[in-house]
Amino acid sequence: MKINWGTGIVIAFALFMTFILYFVFEVQSNSKYDNELVVEEYYKHDSHFQEEMARIQNAHDLQHKPSVKFEEEGVKVVFPADFKNDKIKGNILLYRPSNKKFDFNTPISLINSSLIIPHSKLVKGRWDVNMEWQYEGKKYLTKEVIYVN
Repeated sequence: MKINWGTGIVIAFALFMTFILYFVFEVQSNSKYDNELVVEEYYKHDSHFQEEMARIQNAHDLQHKPSVKFEEEGVKVVFPADFKNDKIKGNILLYRPSNKKFDFNTPISLINSSLIIPHSKLVKGRWDVNMEWQYEGKKYLTKEVIYVN
């Protein structure tokens, strides 16, 4: 049987479509390729965007800002000494972009103007740290990215 160029093009398209469909099926069915949303209910999350930007601006306008660093014992959050520890309220969300199973919240409870999140709670890789806090009635939002070794 002789195959002309028209039949060859149809066979090539069929093989290409089979190849693409195989990979689509593989990615959808294999749990190794997890493709979940970054934020649940993202429409609701985006409706508060302007408020979030105001809180970020409040934090940016501070003369002395809190710092978030990764050290050997874990993630260390240090507030400036001129803040009173008992007036700071809020929580810290440690968010893992690659897997939401590792995300967790920690309430802010300071000892000597600092808070340490133990290394044992963290897996290696990138972490987004969102610190929502309030001081003397004013709301702040600080966002940092850290890498755990």
